[in-house]
Amino acid sequence: MTTPVVSIAYHSGYGHTAVLAEAVRSGAAEVGAQVHLIKVDEITDAQWELLDASDAIVFGSPTYMGTASGAFHVFAEASSKRWFGQDWHDKLAAGFTNSGSKSGDKLHTLQFFQILAAQHGMNWINLGLHPGWNSSTASEHDLNRLGVFAGAAAQTNVDEGPETVHKADIATAEHLGRRIAETARVFTLGRVAVAEVAA
Repeated sequence: MTTPVVSIAYHSGYGHTAVLAEAVRSGAAEVGAQVHLIKVDEITDAQWELLDASDAIVFGSPTYMGTASGAFHVFAEASSKRWFGQDWHDKLAAGFTNSGSKSGDKLHTLQFFQILAAQHGMNWINLGLHPGWNSSTASEHDLNRLGVFAGAAAQTNVDEGPETVHKADIATAEHLGRRIAETARVFTLGRVAVAEVAA
C-alpha cells in the first residue's frame, strides 16, 4: 500500500503551537503516514525538498495580532519560489493555530493558510468535525470545543506554559492529523490508479 508523506511546517513562539504540531504528527503517524516536523524559522534546503516531496503540507502557527506569526509570514513569502513553478500544485493542505483568547481572531490565521494553499494550487482539507461545547449537555472536553471548521484551533491562557495546552485541543489536532493522512492515502492511491489506467 502507498504510504502518504505528510510534512508539518510550523512556527511556535513559546512552545504551545509545538504541542499541537506534535499532536498532528501523532495522529497522522497513527494511520500509517510518514511524517516530518519542520520548524519554519529553522528550515533548511533539505527540508524545503521534503516539502516538495510531500503529499500533504500542514501549516501551523500561533495567532499573533490577528494573523500568523512573523516567522511564519517569512516562510510563506519564501515559498514564492515554489509558487513560480507551481511545485506544490495539487498537494493537500491543512492548518492549525493557537491563541490566548477563545476567539483571538484564529479564523483569520486559518484563512491566511487557506489563501496561501490556494495560491500554490493546493487542495484544502478542513477539520471535518461538528462543533463541540455548544449545548447545555456539552463539555469543554469535547473535540472541536472552540467550534472551528477550517482547521484545528486551540486556546491556551497567556500566563501558562505549553504543558497546559487543553487536552481537547490536543485531541482535535490529532484528529486533523489522522484526517489529512487518510485523505492523502486516498489521493496517492488514486494517482497510482489513474496512472495505471493511462498506461
